[in-house]
Amino acid sequence: MTAPKHTAIAGLLLIGLFSVGQAQPSQAQTAKPATPSASAGTPTAADAAFDALVTDTLDEMWQLFPEQAVRYGNYKFAGQLTVPDAAQRAREAAFYAKRVGALAAIDTTKLTAAKRIDHQIMVNQFESRRWSAETFRGWQWMPSSYNVGGAIGLVLNTPYAPLEDRLRHLASRLERVPAYYVAAKANVSQPTLEHTTLAINQNRGTLRLLGERLSAQVAGSMLSATEKEALGAHVTKARAAIEDYIAHLTAIEKDLTASPQKARSFRIGAELYERKFAFDIQSGLTVKQLHQRALAEKQSLHDAMEKRARALWPKLKGSAPPPADRLVMIRAVIDELSKQHVKREDFVEAIRKQIPTLEKFVREKDLVDQDPTRPLVVRETPLYMRGGGAGASISAPGPFDPTANTYYNVTPLDGMSDADAASYLREYNDWTLQILNIHEAIPGHYTQLMHANKSPSLIKTIFGNGAMIEGWAVFSEKVMLDAGYGDNADEMWLMWMKWNLRSVVNTIIDIEIQTMNLGRDAAITMMTREAFQEDKEATNKWLRATLSQVQLTSYYAGYADITDLRDALRRQQGEKFSVKAFNNQFLSYGNAPVRAIRALMLPAAK
Repeated sequence: MTAPKHTAIAGLLLIGLFSVGQAQPSQAQTAKPATPSASAGTPTAADAAFDALVTDTLDEMWQLFPEQAVRYGNYKFAGQLTVPDAAQRAREAAFYAKRVGALAAIDTTKLTAAKRIDHQIMVNQFESRRWSAETFRGWQWMPSSYNVGGAIGLVLNTPYAPLEDRLRHLASRLERVPAYYVAAKANVSQPTLEHTTLAINQNRGTLRLLGERLSAQVAGSMLSATEKEALGAHVTKARAAIEDYIAHLTAIEKDLTASPQKARSFRIGAELYERKFAFDIQSGLTVKQLHQRALAEKQSLHDAMEKRARALWPKLKGSAPPPADRLVMIRAVIDELSKQHVKREDFVEAIRKQIPTLEKFVREKDLVDQDPTRPLVVRETPLYMRGGGAGASISAPGPFDPTANTYYNVTPLDGMSDADAASYLREYNDWTLQILNIHEAIPGHYTQLMHANKSPSLIKTIFGNGAMIEGWAVFSEKVMLDAGYGDNADEMWLMWMKWNLRSVVNTIIDIEIQTMNLGRDAAITMMTREAFQEDKEATNKWLRATLSQVQLTSYYAGYADITDLRDALRRQQGEKFSVKAFNNQFLSYGNAPVRAIRALMLPAAK
């Protein structure tokens, strides 16, 4: 599933993941919504004033946060690198205070519904960022916050301008890399061991990014000899700064490993978790309410899986009596089915070959609009993005460059032991691999983010809600199976239920790990016994749960909210309800919180 990835949204947007030749903002602002209903009201004079504030706010934000501008496809600042020092934090704090104040001065009762939602999203975004900087303070204890690889990779790999111009942008960025890592070292204080290790691994990937392939690009470019020499000097100094940061963190890692009491716990506790959940998910549910709903859903899925597994038992196990323990019986059926999977060396290519099949099914069943002009490229996950516990993710173009490639990042199994690779392939067997591709690509993340870039609201697209994005990907799986994908076979349904159970258990373990001190062994047992996961998948998820907070709840929280909205509209519209119309309209609002979309699609049930 998409990793936090926020890493989750980037431009490339990465659920959570580019000035010459710059795409102009008007391209995104004038993009047509998927359905006319996305306008949600006749524009007012107050709307125009609010739009002016939005434009002014974004202009200032791109200058203050140039890396974000690049991620969203605004290349005007592709040559700039922000040094994360105290002076930058002070500038950011002033920006948040100024913008929250300006938003508070707006009379939202005079705005149309769509603009009111944009206003709410902006307030939440800036309040969340301010809280994160001042209270959560991950910039101190998460060394993995510091890595120049993401923006460098976008500049190098995105053809927004001729190679020579992009290399000049790279040279400008690299010039500030030494200062960047000096600030990073000064910021890191009492880090967690887990985030320290992740930072070491990912920054090593960035060193590879500044290696032989870059040298070949520079050598083959039309830069002048002087420019090539200067760029080479910047690369050398940048590599030295990254290596120094890695050495600095390696010493910290060694000390924390020897003396664990010195490390900050990766568990953030109930108070911080509840606040972060409210900012990130925006579902209207409390942490406790979502936790209880997930526990009930787990039981419901077990009931449904038991029926499917019993139907499959004679086919797979013959006359052998099924175990009395239903979870053991379900697991036995899943284990038998999981023996059917692609070869280790064919994993990435198998995913690449499945994409056209999904496109064809969606087209034939008329489930949601697609756009063949927006390319999807399956690629091996870049090294600087690996190590966070997610094996597949989507990197989608931002709203300022909506026609750029979307990348489906798939991590090959080369680095795994034979045992780990075998476990991983059982997890992503012939059925589950298809569900993974639905989730990540079509009609999941790729399709949703393509629609988002056509939304008339930059705010809903730029400040994307992770629960909506991940929730749609999970919801899209059910859309496909409800339409008959997989021929309604018990095998496909059972594997989808297992996959869906993962979203449910993600929520349970994330809440219990971060707020209830759920231990590693207990979490692994829950994932392997009650969610039927392979050992490798469970250990990867434990790692991910130690590196992120709240994001793992986004899958089920979003899925539940979207399903509730769909069901409410189906009851209201009766025979007039259309799956495609619902999907297109829902996606037309960009990456807004589901609660906000519900207010537009179902005004009477806000």
